[in-house]
Amino acid sequence: MLSKNEEDYLKGLYQLISTQAENKVGTNQLANQLDVTPASVNNMLKKLKTKSLVDYKPYGKIELTEEGKTIAVDLVRKHRLWESFLYEKLDFSWDEVHEVAEQLEHIKSDKLIEKLDLFLGRPKFDPHGDPIPDKQGNISRIGKMTLAEIPSGSTCRLVSVKDNSAAFLQYVSQIGLQLKSQIKVVDRQDFDNSLLIDIDGKKISVSEKFCLNVFVI
Repeated sequence: MLSKNEEDYLKGLYQLISTQAENKVGTNQLANQLDVTPASVNNMLKKLKTKSLVDYKPYGKIELTEEGKTIAVDLVRKHRLWESFLYEKLDFSWDEVHEVAEQLEHIKSDKLIEKLDLFLGRPKFDPHGDPIPDKQGNISRIGKMTLAEIPSGSTCRLVSVKDNSAAFLQYVSQIGLQLKSQIKVVDRQDFDNSLLIDIDGKKISVSEKFCLNVFVI
C-alpha cells in the first residue's frame, strides 16, 4: 500500500506531465510543482522506481509507468469527485473544496467512490471545470483556449480555470465570474495585453496574467 506522500508525488507528476508536450518532466520541474526540494524529489523517485511506478535515471527525465499513471489518474478522479460533492451537496464554495478534497482523495474504498460517482449523476467536470476521469480512466476533453487568445469584439464562455488557488478563485468570484459565465472582450491594451471585458453589462479591466489562467470556449 502506498503512503499519502507517495500518492501525492504520483498525482503531482501526472498533473505536471499533462501540461507538457512530451510525457516526461525534469526533477526541478516536479520539485517546483510540489513545493519541495530537488533532494526530496530524488529520494522519493528512488522509492517509486523500486515499486515500478516511475521510470527515470539520475539527472534525467521522469516518466510514469502504466501502473503509476493508473494510480495517479484514480487519485485525480477521487479528488474531483469529492470536490463536486462538497460544492454541490454541502455548499462549499469553489475556493474551499480543494484543500478538503486533498484529504479525502486518499480514502481507499473503491465501493465508496463508485457510490459517490453514482450519487452525483456521474459528472464529467468538477466545480473548476476540470474533467473527471471515469472508472476506466477515460477523460472527456473539450476544445478550449485561454481568455488571452480571444480577439476584441468576441464573446466566449468560461469553462475552467488553470489556477485553482483560493486567492485566484476568490478574485474570479469577486469580479462576478463563475463557470458558464458569458464574457465579451471589449478591448485589448497593446502595452500590457490587459483586456477590458464585459460581464453582464459590467465592464472590468483584467490583467494578462488573469487571462492566461482562464479557459473559455
